[in-house]
Amino acid sequence: MIKLRQVYLLAKSRFILFTGKLNAYSALALAGILGPLVLVGGDLGAGLTTPGYSLINSSISSLALTHIGWLQTIGFLALGLLVEVFTAGQLFNVKRGRWFYLGIFALVLFGFGMLCIGAFNTDPANGLHTRNGMIHQLATKISFGLFPVAALLLAFNFKQDIEWRLFYKYSLASCIVSILLAVSLLFFKEGAGYFGLVERLVVANMLLWVEVMAVNMFRLSLKRSAPVDKEVQIG
Repeated sequence: MIKLRQVYLLAKSRFILFTGKLNAYSALALAGILGPLVLVGGDLGAGLTTPGYSLINSSISSLALTHIGWLQTIGFLALGLLVEVFTAGQLFNVKRGRWFYLGIFALVLFGFGMLCIGAFNTDPANGLHTRNGMIHQLATKISFGLFPVAALLLAFNFKQDIEWRLFYKYSLASCIVSILLAVSLLFFKEGAGYFGLVERLVVANMLLWVEVMAVNMFRLSLKRSAPVDKEVQIG
């Protein structure tokens, strides 16, 4: 009984110590951590419970047209909103060098594109083209196209920041993988073959980058007692 109480008191003290380190940056980082998890949960939840739907062949967006498509819709809306919040954290956590603001702007548009993907449903594969479907397709192209730009431009700034330097090569690799996967997606027909698998690999690469950056931001936030803006660095 005494040992259990000692364990409880130790756990309580550690929890209080941990929560005492949390600050505004921690909240911004948590947004980036939760965003990808919400989308993956919605995609798997809807995909695995929809009869006849294939995670390998069918596109992610086509889930929104099913009876439980609201899960996928919520996933994209949540991801888009949380990525915007996470981007605000990047703005104040990375030293600002050349192309920094352009990289941040590309990341903002990437998040906005994800919001639009969730807000406007895609058209059925063999159906009529609608305004919603056109906006959805445009938002998809913008998001898929701007992510590697954001990863590349921010990578240059990571290289100059001792707290982010470790992620310079990873960010470059993520940029290259994103481009290669997006190009390979052009060789698959939507709703057939391995289109769904390749598209999910494209999205997974982007989500993993956000997740990794958000986790590092959260780690750094615990080292700060109060938010302090990074010093501007040119060069």
